Amino acid sequence: MEKKKIVVRAYESNDATDLAKIYYNTIHKVNTKDYSEIQLEAWAPKSSIEADSWLKKFEKTKPLVAVNDKTVVGFAEFEPNGHIDCFYCHHEWIGFGVGSALMNAIHEIAHGQKILKIFAEVSITARPFFEKHGFTVTEEQKVSIKGIELINFKMEKRLNQN
Repeated sequence: MEKKKIVVRAYESNDATDLAKIYYNTIHKVNTKDYSEIQLEAWAPKSSIEADSWLKKFEKTKPLVAVNDKTVVGFAEFEPNGHIDCFYCHHEWIGFGVGSALMNAIHEIAHGQKILKIFAEVSITARPFFEKHGFTVTEEQKVSIKGIELINFKMEKRLNQN
């Protein structure tokens, strides 16, 4: 795959299907090294690939969308309080700068809004990426999804607003 420039842009309503597929496929193809099939199915059941349920959510959260040329390759939701939610890169694009482009966009927004701390609940799989970007673990937690327990981490990063 040829490495091309990753551009982060605002969400458009026709992105919902691509984002739903990225969510499902990334969880089921990347997180397999850290979570069991039962855990992955609880986290992202087959029904989670349906764009309709995401459409309403994305219309409210307006995620940042990473694209290469016209191909959607990742997305992240960044809330006004500094919370990063739904940070996912297309499984075939991991290692090509998609996550870093999204994280840089989040940092720019946070700086512009004078947010002093950004934070997220991060999977075992994503923890090294977040650590590489200066986040530290504040808590390991066991979360229950549909009665299935998963481990993730509360992570945060303090920002310098100079």
